[in-house]
Amino acid sequence: MNDILPPADQILASLGQAAFVWDIAADKIIWSEHVAAVFPDIPRERLATAAEFSKLIEPQPSVRSDALASPAAQSPDGAPYRIEYGVRANTSAQVQWIEETGCWFAGPDGRPARAHGIVRVNNERHARDEQLLKLSQNDPLTGELNRTHLIASLAEVIEEAMRFRTNCAFMLIGIDHLARINDAFGFDVADAVICEVAGRIRARLRGGDVLGRFSGNKFGLVLKNCTIDDMSVAAERFLAAIRDEVVPTRSGPVSVTASIGGVTVPRYARSADEAINRAQETLEACKSRRAGSFALWRPNVERDAQRRVNIRVTDEIVTALNERRITMAFEPVVSAKARDAAFYECLVRMEQDDGQVLLAPDIVPVAERLGLIRLVDHRVLELVVAELAGSPQVELSLNISPDTTMDPDWWTSIETLMRAHPGVGERLIVEITETVAIQNVEDVRGFVTRLKNFGSRIAIDDFGAGYTSFRNLRKLGVDIVKIDGAFVQNIARSADDRAFVQTLIDLARRLDIKTVAEWVQDEEAAGMLRDWGCDYIQGRLIGLASLRRPWQRPAEAVVPAAG
Repeated sequence: MNDILPPADQILASLGQAAFVWDIAADKIIWSEHVAAVFPDIPRERLATAAEFSKLIEPQPSVRSDALASPAAQSPDGAPYRIEYGVRANTSAQVQWIEETGCWFAGPDGRPARAHGIVRVNNERHARDEQLLKLSQNDPLTGELNRTHLIASLAEVIEEAMRFRTNCAFMLIGIDHLARINDAFGFDVADAVICEVAGRIRARLRGGDVLGRFSGNKFGLVLKNCTIDDMSVAAERFLAAIRDEVVPTRSGPVSVTASIGGVTVPRYARSADEAINRAQETLEACKSRRAGSFALWRPNVERDAQRRVNIRVTDEIVTALNERRITMAFEPVVSAKARDAAFYECLVRMEQDDGQVLLAPDIVPVAERLGLIRLVDHRVLELVVAELAGSPQVELSLNISPDTTMDPDWWTSIETLMRAHPGVGERLIVEITETVAIQNVEDVRGFVTRLKNFGSRIAIDDFGAGYTSFRNLRKLGVDIVKIDGAFVQNIARSADDRAFVQTLIDLARRLDIKTVAEWVQDEEAAGMLRDWGCDYIQGRLIGLASLRRPWQRPAEAVVPAAG
C-alpha cells in the first residue's frame, strides 16, 4: 500500500478547486497548477492580474477588492473573507458561479498587501439560492411576483415617478365570479383559470411593466410611463384578452371575465398604500356596477365628505357604547281589532353629548357599513333582555342585522343571558329582514330553530320587499310576518297596494302565520286591515317610538279602539 499522499495541487484539482496567492501591491496572481479545472475556457494571462480577472467578473467587477475593505488585519493569521461572483469567459459564454474563500494580510501601512485562498465552482448552490430567492419573491401558483414584492416594486416606481416627474399607473385586475368556478368545477380548475389569466396579462405587458398576484383572484399591475389614455387602452387590451377566448381546463372550457380598477400615480396616489386602497375601491365599485369593465379612480368631493362623516360617526358610536349611551325606544304593536298592546318593537337610539338623540336610520346603516353593527346588536340584546327580566308582563321584539344571524359571539351572549333569566325567551320576538331570509334560507333555518328552543318567536320584517315565497316561510317556521310599510301606507288610495296587502294577509292566515301591518297612518287604513283579517298594526296612528316605557303608563292612556 502506497502511503504517499498526492500533491495538494492534485487534490484541489480533483475537487474542482484551485489555490491562489495574490500580491495586491504588484497586482499579480499566482495560481496552482491545475487552475484550468476551475476556469477551463479562460487563458492564463486573463487570470494573471486582478485588473484583468475583474473584467471577467459579474455582476460587480469590484467584488474581490471590495472584500478587502474591512479594517486592517494585524493578526498574523490574516483577515478571513468569503465572496461569490460570476465569471464569464466571453459575451457568448455561460456564467460560471465561483465561491472564493481566503485571508488577506495588511502591509506596514495597514492596507491590504497580499491575500491567498481557494476558489471553487459553485453553480449548483447558486442555482439553489436563486430558486429559493425566486420562491420568496414569486407566487408559487402563477410564478409572478407575490404581494410583498409587488407592493415593494410599486413603492419604487412611485418614488421614481415623483423624482423624475413622470406619470405611471397601478391597476388591480379581479377575475369575476371565481367562487362560482370553484363551486362548479373545483379548486384545481379555478387554479388553472388563475394561471391562464396571468399568462394572458403577462403576454400583453410592455417591457419594464410589473405584474404580481395581489390576492386569490386579483392581479396587480404597475405600468411605467403611462398616461390616463394609455391606461384606458391597456385596460381594454387586458379585458379583451381574458374575455374573448375561453380558458381550456381538464373539466372543459370555462368562460371568464375580469374587472379592472386603476389609479394614476403619483397624481392621485403618492404612496403604495394609497394607490392600492384607491385601486381596490375602484375595482369593487366597478364589479358592483358593471362586471367585466374598467374604472379609473377620480377625486370625489361627496365621497371624501362622507368618509369624514363616517370617521366621526364611528368615533361617536364607539364612545356611546363605552359610555352606555346606546338606549332603546319602544313602539307599540297593537291588536287590529281591540287596539290593546300585543308587544313593543325595540328601536335603537343613541344619545349625543349635546342632548340630541340619533334614530335607528341614522345609526344602523352607518354601523353596518363600518363593521360596528355587531357591537350595537350585542348592546341592544343586553338591554332588551334586562327590560324583559324587569318587566314580566311585557313582550318585546328585537331587530337584528344580517351579519348577526351568523355571529357566534351573539349566540354565546344570548344563550348566557337566557340561562341567567329563565322565562325571558318566551316573551322575546326576534325580527329578521326578508332579504336575509331569501339569501340564506338554510343558514337562517338553523338560526330560527335555536331561537325557538328558547321559546322565542320569529318575525320576518319588511315582508313583501323581497317577495319571499310562502314555502320558505313555512320551511323557516316563521311565527309573524310584518308587511312592509311601503305597501301599507297608501292602501286607502292605491288599488294595487290594497290587492297586494290583502293577498299577503290571506296567504299568511292560511299558513297560520300572524301578520303585522307597518306604517299605518289613518283610521281608514286601520279599518281595511282589520276587515281583511290582519292581526296587528303599528305606525303613526297607534303611536311612534318613545324613550318612555309605554307599559308603565296608566291603563287609560292606551289608545282606545275605533268606534
